[in-house]
Amino acid sequence: MKPDLKPKTVVCPTCGGPSVYAPENRFRPFCSERCKNVDLGAWASESFRMPADAPPDDQVYGDAKLQ
Repeated sequence: MKPDLKPKTVVCPTCGGPSVYAPENRFRPFCSERCKNVDLGAWASESFRMPADAPPDDQVYGDAKLQ
């Protein structure tokens, strides 16, 4: 007898709603195709960025050997 397992539910990274994390959900970890495309669009438009420390305005950009 096979136990009746409940599929795992996670929070959708885009909308924050519940999302079934199972092979039946082809958009996982997203809840829908729309949320997956919103996330893809944010990456494509470079909305997701890592903060970086810019050098001071008086410092030369580029190769450290040229400074």
